[in-house]
Amino acid sequence: MIISLIGYMGSGKSHISKLLSDKMNLKLIDLDKEIIARHNMPIAEIFEKKGEIFFRKQERAILDEILDTEKSCILSVGGGTPAYYENISLINEKSTSVYLRTSVKILTERLLKQKQKRPLIAKIPDEQLPEFIGQHLFERQQFYSQAKHTVITDNKSPEEICREIAQIFQIS
Repeated sequence: MIISLIGYMGSGKSHISKLLSDKMNLKLIDLDKEIIARHNMPIAEIFEKKGEIFFRKQERAILDEILDTEKSCILSVGGGTPAYYENISLINEKSTSVYLRTSVKILTERLLKQKQKRPLIAKIPDEQLPEFIGQHLFERQQFYSQAKHTVITDNKSPEEICREIAQIFQIS
């Protein structure tokens, strides 16, 4: 069983996937970390030096490889991953997807603290961030909404979110 966590940047995919991996005793694969390791550079640098199209093609190739070779794991994918190259269809075909749905308000609070690590929002003025996130989330919602399961994350601790996901898979 492969469980793929999807959601907007800042929704908690990396943190929740780590907790879930520990709780379910499954290997953890973070797609962004795989890309970083293979290219030996941060994603922001890949975007800057090679462009988003290059990044998205690499993301698809590595996603394909992981979903073809892994039998059982927790897979955390980047916020944009489901929105490109029919990735959401591939994710749903070869794994069980869980969308970590988080409000614009919560995402903005989290992402304001992480702007410089996030190439997509690094240059957006703070006061424009909520509007950007809202618009971007709206554009990606058609992909996120195709997840097999949705967990609303607002006002829940990471542990509560993890328990809720584990319940979906009937694991205590």
